[in-house]
Amino acid sequence: MLDLINIAFAQEVTDIAAKQPSPWASMLPLVLIMVVFYFLLIRPQQKKMREHQLMIQGVSKGNEVVTNGGIFGEITKIEEDAGILHLKIADNVQIRVRREMVSEVLNTSVAKAAAKEVAKQSSKKSEPKGKAKKG
Repeated sequence: MLDLINIAFAQEVTDIAAKQPSPWASMLPLVLIMVVFYFLLIRPQQKKMREHQLMIQGVSKGNEVVTNGGIFGEITKIEEDAGILHLKIADNVQIRVRREMVSEVLNTSVAKAAAKEVAKQSSKKSEPKGKAKKG
C-alpha cells in the first residue's frame, strides 16, 4: 500500500514538471513587447531628434525662427563657439537664445514663392475659357 502512494506522488511530480513551459517561451512576450516599443516609440523619437539637430545646425543669419517659448524672430548674429543666437523680435529689440531652443525655422522665401504660385493658379481658373487674353 505504501508503495502505491509513493508511486502516485512520483507520477504527480513528473506530470507537473512536464507541463511547465520552457524559460524561453515565458520570455517571448516580454521580448515582443520590447520590440514593439522600439519601433513605435523609441525609433520615431530618435528620428525626430536627428531632424531637429540638422535643422539647428542649418540655421543662418537672416532666417526667421520660432523658439520653444513661442517667440518669433529673425537671426541677426550667431555666436558659434557659445551656441547662442541673437534674434531681432521688434525694431531695436534683440534677444539672445540658445541655439537648441529653436523649434522651427520659417523659410519666408519658399512661403512667398508658394503664395505667388497659388495666386497665379487662382487667376488662371477665374479667367473665362472662351475669351482670349488681351495684352
